[in-house]
Amino acid sequence: MKILALDDSEPALEMLTEAIREAVPPAEVFPFTKPTALLEFARGTPCDIAFLDIRVWGMNGLEVAAALKKMNPAMNIIFVTAYKQYQGEALDMRASGYVMKPATKEAVQREMENLRHPVDRKAGARIYVQTFGHFEVFAAGRPVAFRLKKSKEALAFLVDRNGASVSAAELAGILWPDREYDRYLQNQTQKIIAEMMKILRENGIAEIIIKKWNQISVDKSKFGCDYYEFLECDAGAVNRYRGEYMFNYSWAEMTTAALSQKAGMV
Repeated sequence: MKILALDDSEPALEMLTEAIREAVPPAEVFPFTKPTALLEFARGTPCDIAFLDIRVWGMNGLEVAAALKKMNPAMNIIFVTAYKQYQGEALDMRASGYVMKPATKEAVQREMENLRHPVDRKAGARIYVQTFGHFEVFAAGRPVAFRLKKSKEALAFLVDRNGASVSAAELAGILWPDREYDRYLQNQTQKIIAEMMKILRENGIAEIIIKKWNQISVDKSKFGCDYYEFLECDAGAVNRYRGEYMFNYSWAEMTTAALSQKAGMV
């Protein structure tokens, strides 16, 4: 998550920046005292939210907001000011929020919980797993390429288990549902797990897996995931769900039905 902050007063900007960082620790905050510098930065760096002082020298916050909205209509604009008379104009701008000075952590948190355009957590996650639609894994914003389809499917099943451990035999039953779990299949399952771990290590994200004796699971604390966000009733994830969940895997149909029911689609 990338957040812009604008105030032409250095002390006020420091207070605003600190309040944002305390309220949203994972976010990247980019503070500016000059509107022109902020707009130049925003043209080259897509951002999710902008906290703007309304009365700034040279170009007021309402004009800055209009320029930002032209770049990105879904950007959340939150005005920060000491003057209540601007609230009407802020509403006309379809602002996400309005914070009175001095900005505090609590005030910022209130606005973050009621954004007009929910922010996809994927933007701020070093490791992100997408389950809505096709299953994909992203490391630093780039999709991870799996050499074997079954090694990708193995990881998908572990994500679907929501942190619960599975045995090699259970995993084999998913990857080869019509095969007996004999010595050959035991070896094949171990090869798939080894290949999966190799790909994750190559991409620097092997920490998302927990391996114990004949048990394997994902460490949910190590990555972001739309499925997990949905279960936590995150507004952005709920809005992104369209009834499709890992639709390339037949075993995911039960979870799809549960998600659709929770979303009120059935």
